[in-house]
Amino acid sequence: MERGRIWAWLGLLARLVTGTVWVVAGALKVTTPDASIAAVRAYELLPGNTAEAVGLVLPALEIAVGLALILGVFARGAAVLSALLFAAFIVGIASVWARGIEIDCGCFGGGGAKEGAASAYPWEIARDAALLAASLLVVYLRRTPLALDTLLFPDREHDEHDDEYDEHDDADPTSAPDDHPATAS
Repeated sequence: MERGRIWAWLGLLARLVTGTVWVVAGALKVTTPDASIAAVRAYELLPGNTAEAVGLVLPALEIAVGLALILGVFARGAAVLSALLFAAFIVGIASVWARGIEIDCGCFGGGGAKEGAASAYPWEIARDAALLAASLLVVYLRRTPLALDTLLFPDREHDEHDDEYDEHDDADPTSAPDDHPATAS
């Protein structure tokens, strides 16, 4: 299997895993807005009204981003939002850890003060960093397999280039550029 196809399928896996995490996280919080607001407030980073608004909007945003990633609709935009959210969550967790505040991160519901929670912070940061990397992979890759974006927004120029690339993918990279029409000037 060629390298480009392997990356495409890894991109699909990244898109599906990240999307599923967002849908599950949002679904676990969407029915308990008070708990979601309390989880955001526990970080002590946002003023009251802002924390309340974020707590109310975040679960729906997580579900929307997750569904967009799973379905592959506006996948790059959803992956950018996903990456920004994971970066914000990493900063939030690192912030409470540095300030000695022990809270349940509220990532999958719950939230608020929790004794001994600091021991989970390294794992939570590592998990979010891996999901941030997966989101960035989806941003980096132009398209992934099984995405509705491919049907909704066909890109002939890109598809023709892909066909050309596929045809010459196994060519000897040390040969002269004139030997391969795809790389000829």
